[in-house]
Amino acid sequence: MGTRLWFKRRLWMASVSTGLLSGLVFAGPAGAAQDEETNVQNLPPVEVTAPPPATTRRNVSSRPVAQAGASSSNRPKTRIYVYPTAPGTGRGLDVDKVPSAINAVDANQIKRTGSLNVTDALRDNIAGVNITEVTGNPFQPDVEFRGFVASPVTGTPQGLAVYQNGVRINEAFSDAVNWDLIPTAAIRSVTLVTNNPAFGLNALGGALNLQMKDGFTYQGAELDVMGGSFGRIQGAAQWGKQIDKNYGVYAALEGLRDNGFRNFSQSTVRRFYGDVGYKAGDSEFHANMGVAKNDFGASATVPAELLDKYWGATYTTPQTTSNRVGYLNLTGKVDATPTWTLEGTAHVRRYEQKLVDGNPTDVQECAIAGLLCFGDDTTPANGTNGVQLANPFPSGTILGEIDRSSIRSITFGVSGQATNTDQLLGHDNRFVVGATYDASVTRYDATAEIGSIGENYVVSGSGVFLGATGTPAPVAGPVSLRTVNQYNGLYAMDTFNITDAFAVTGGGRFNVARITLEDQLGTDLNGDHTFTRFNPVIGGTYKITPELTAYAGYSEANRVPTPLELGCADPIRPCLIAAFLVSDPPLKQVVSKTVEAGLRGSKELNIGTLGWKIGGFRATNYDDIVAVPAVGRTGFGYFSNVGRTRRQGLEAEVNIKSPTLQFQASYAFVYARFLDALELGSESPFRDPVTETIHVSPGNQIPAIPRHRVKLGVDYNVTDVWKVGGNALFVSGQYLVGDESNQYTKLPSYTVFNLHTSYQVTKNIQLYGKVDNIFDKRYATYGQFFDTGAVPNFTNGGNAFTDPRSLSPARPRAFYAGMRVTF
Repeated sequence: MGTRLWFKRRLWMASVSTGLLSGLVFAGPAGAAQDEETNVQNLPPVEVTAPPPATTRRNVSSRPVAQAGASSSNRPKTRIYVYPTAPGTGRGLDVDKVPSAINAVDANQIKRTGSLNVTDALRDNIAGVNITEVTGNPFQPDVEFRGFVASPVTGTPQGLAVYQNGVRINEAFSDAVNWDLIPTAAIRSVTLVTNNPAFGLNALGGALNLQMKDGFTYQGAELDVMGGSFGRIQGAAQWGKQIDKNYGVYAALEGLRDNGFRNFSQSTVRRFYGDVGYKAGDSEFHANMGVAKNDFGASATVPAELLDKYWGATYTTPQTTSNRVGYLNLTGKVDATPTWTLEGTAHVRRYEQKLVDGNPTDVQECAIAGLLCFGDDTTPANGTNGVQLANPFPSGTILGEIDRSSIRSITFGVSGQATNTDQLLGHDNRFVVGATYDASVTRYDATAEIGSIGENYVVSGSGVFLGATGTPAPVAGPVSLRTVNQYNGLYAMDTFNITDAFAVTGGGRFNVARITLEDQLGTDLNGDHTFTRFNPVIGGTYKITPELTAYAGYSEANRVPTPLELGCADPIRPCLIAAFLVSDPPLKQVVSKTVEAGLRGSKELNIGTLGWKIGGFRATNYDDIVAVPAVGRTGFGYFSNVGRTRRQGLEAEVNIKSPTLQFQASYAFVYARFLDALELGSESPFRDPVTETIHVSPGNQIPAIPRHRVKLGVDYNVTDVWKVGGNALFVSGQYLVGDESNQYTKLPSYTVFNLHTSYQVTKNIQLYGKVDNIFDKRYATYGQFFDTGAVPNFTNGGNAFTDPRSLSPARPRAFYAGMRVTF
């Protein structure tokens, strides 16, 4: 059902935008344990830099969290990088000069979650981030920020760009983000950059920049093992060493096995990451590589009536995903003069994905016995040879379909950047100019095997494969497509200090994208598309007092249609995404225009350092692309420009840090709505019975985007060696996907509480544990409508389903315990 319901669960995710700018983590004091440092240095870097700390080791102190709350008076001056190129030190932009919100997560916050999913740390620590498990698997979540999404689901209109060590890792074919491929233990920091077109395509809602550890920033070794509920067993090992001041070596290895709480939901994760670095004077060079081999089950929502019977239910399996990746990145930085820095990168990446998805089907018995039809009992269902299929099943068999697809991509690219810090007209100034080039070649293949559905909702194949079939034009059949992406970017940014307190930033980026489609089985999918766009940015900051800074900015960003969207854009010939592509009418690129403003500050109090921020944003998307369900064809649809959408809201946060206490509270309000009228296909009970469509009016909210998010977190050192903490998350109700007209009851809100603790047994051994969802709350993070008549409800005597909702159930209460050993 995962693929079949794709259009309905994705409609709201129109790859909208909010190109904004910023992200930051405070640099820890010299000598702190490595995972508590938050210097950030990398590519599309939003990175924080500080004077080089004294040689630090991974040795854990007797009071392991003391440094994390160190007074800001002890911190070196924080600077931040906000451009997509190689790592540097000392050339960053003073954080008080960044004209946008600042969000970041460091290695210590990631470790505190006890998870090998970096997305868990983003959810817990960034106010505007929300996580939904659309796939039904916790290792393949959707990350939503301000109503924009970075999702692993092929076909989701993506609104966030993601970078690792300065390399964009949105996959070439669909811009999807596979979070499971990211080596979490090796992450030094994650910064969420908004309001910055320098990050190129897809940075509509912002860009997530993951900066990785290396032998200069991490020294020592650590082994971390954990186990617990649902058969979870996981381990991570990392090691770093600096050799003779000039060389640094780092490696991380991770493995995980989890049986899941749902039927057929096993997960296996295997990842490796390594870095070799060289320093000489003001020059620094790195070669880093990674590989991953991951397998997952349970990748779809489940009818609510099945969840009422059993919370671990699944619907129409098999549903499996296999991801493979290997990559090599080269980065370098040279201080050519005291005021000029040159940086560059080169990278190559190979990615493979295989999907197996059991679904209901539009194939059925013909009125003429012994034959198979499509959509009704008279239209022939053809095989791959073009001949109508004979019916190999006994009369009355409930038919299904196993859709298989594969993606194989090779991406390579280079980038360069020059930074100048000469004064301009006697005032401090920072000028950056850079260029990027990325090219990808992808091969996409898909087939559909007709099968039968048993009472356990398992689809069993028959060896009979569906060919081009259907009317008014063929819409199903095997696909073999080759695509070539070429993305070019040129950007320039300047920050000019009018006074010591007032700084102005301006600039922009020019993007050129060419996408070529080559049908390997015919000519229907052939196409050649070129998109160009200049995206400006202007903003300013004013330091009202030493403890209070105001900022404001305006920017534009764009997203070009992906090869997948271009291959499925004809409403006359809709696709079964992501199994089949059928034609490529031109789509317009999405343009987002965003304004952002706010205040931030910090103050030393008797109880520790008080930090706070509050800001508002508004992003309007033009020619937004959404997935439109096809009327009368369950699971089929197409991509289309649908006019304007808007996201606007407010984010506020307050935190306290001291040697013994860390506290954080945040609130985010996101109001996402359509600005133009639409008519969409839907399985909604309120659809027009004749046209099978719903009418969306201007002002209707976009589904699957909760308006309110509240987060609380606290960590307290009971003694020098014992620490306890917890966090709570509240997410308000949201409309189901397919209810763009806002007529059905919202998916209920939910509140979840989690606890964690750690005990430092010796200097080098730590025991820890956590309880997730301590009150065993049963809730869903995502909901959509489905075809209630496609398959009988076998748990209710084979009658039709009566509840039109299909939900993504969240994990029940879970207990975990682990141990960390450092060397």
